[in-house]
Amino acid sequence: MMPDMQGLLQQAQQMQQQYAEVQAELAAAQVEGTAGGGVVTAVVTGDGNLVSIKIDPSVVDADDIETLEDLVVAAVHAASEQARKVAEEKMGALTAGLGGLGGGLGLPGF
Repeated sequence: MMPDMQGLLQQAQQMQQQYAEVQAELAAAQVEGTAGGGVVTAVVTGDGNLVSIKIDPSVVDADDIETLEDLVVAAVHAASEQARKVAEEKMGALTAGLGGLGGGLGLPGF
């Protein structure tokens, strides 16, 4: 039995459009990660780009820069993890429609 090539092409075009829409949503989405009880906050887009860092002046100590550096790294890591979860959620919803075929298509992100 031959697969319906026209139908497959249409489905592939729809998936490509949905994938582009999800990528745009991820680029527009912003998530936060904090460290040190909220004294350092990092904001990252859903596609992983660092947007901003906010540092409470109370943690700025010229004699202890290492702690501040560690807090910044921890906040960025937390925000990146949130971004990864958002991306997984959105991409998971898209690939769920593939009936488990996503990995076999060789498409980036699937």
